[in-house]
Amino acid sequence: MRQPPQWQKCQKPTKKKKWHSRRNSRRAAMDVQLPPHEGAKLSVVDMHTGGEPLRVIVSGYPEVKGRTLLSKRRYAREHLDHLRRALMLEPRGHYDMYGALLVASELPDAHLGVLFMHNEGYSTMCGHAVITLGRFAVDYGLVKEPRSPETPVNIHCPCGLVRAFVEYDRGKTGAVRFLSVPAFVFATDVTVVVEGFGNVTVDISYGGAFYAFVDAQRFGLDVSASRTRDLVDAATAVTKAVKSQVKLHHPLSDDLAFLYGTILTDGKDQFCDDATANVCVFADAQVDRSPTGSGVTARVALQYHKGQIELNQSRTFQSGATGSQFTGKAVEESTCGDLKAVVVEVAGRAFYTGTSCFVQEADDQLKDGFLLK
Repeated sequence: MRQPPQWQKCQKPTKKKKWHSRRNSRRAAMDVQLPPHEGAKLSVVDMHTGGEPLRVIVSGYPEVKGRTLLSKRRYAREHLDHLRRALMLEPRGHYDMYGALLVASELPDAHLGVLFMHNEGYSTMCGHAVITLGRFAVDYGLVKEPRSPETPVNIHCPCGLVRAFVEYDRGKTGAVRFLSVPAFVFATDVTVVVEGFGNVTVDISYGGAFYAFVDAQRFGLDVSASRTRDLVDAATAVTKAVKSQVKLHHPLSDDLAFLYGTILTDGKDQFCDDATANVCVFADAQVDRSPTGSGVTARVALQYHKGQIELNQSRTFQSGATGSQFTGKAVEESTCGDLKAVVVEVAGRAFYTGTSCFVQEADDQLKDGFLLK
């Protein structure tokens, strides 16, 4: 590998002024490459939606085996988890990093399949990632013939096929909306005993993943003003209680029957034109910076179930963490197995933040990543 200029031997300057000029010019023209090393390479494109990161992994993974996407998810968890840790955790990532691994789909009309990953493992749906991947798929040629004003992108997620629509005009991509898998309410007004808070009543709804919902005021908190640490502690306590006291069921697959996290809301569920805020705490106490795409899906399904909104009434959902916004609405009634459900449309915008080629040097004792809690 050719060495960058900073590793080449420099001649002693004869005049200080000329040396400064020459040095600044050299810095500006630096060819940033790694020195010779041994170890695996992983290439990514980094993006964000509403402040929530998405690290799209484009090369460096071995084949993810499995006949179906859910079986690929199990294979990645059992055989390739060291790579998830390397890219999601420190020193290459951080506690709240989120990732997407592109894989082959068994569905003939899917443009791509994807496995979602985070600090704890692998989720089944991620709306902010779908928004990101819609734009990514068009920009990187995964859709062969983009068209204006919207380009359809079919994204096979572990929960099912999600249809995204990407604004497209003269080669430039913009906002993205997607139609969810059928979303449904699992249970309402469920009382669980939460450590430190006593009896707490929650609703449980599914938007590609299961969430518990509770008004933050129950804990004396405000999703937009309270300390993040306090919100995380309350939501994590609820998640632990629901996981231990409520058995979830999904009518199509046991792989989908787990609680992903808890969403604390501002309690403004009745339809109005004002934005309603929430904070989602998922996986291992990970905080979503966006309004949470699958969370908005599940919350819309819950509001529709309770008669608080009607079909095609669009609401604005705001992240209590960053103030970023998605819109969401129930567009049609559906079913999931024998359960009544709705298809929800969620819309937002994604942005690029950079590209990286990460390495795992063979003699690096921390090459597989770590987390400080």
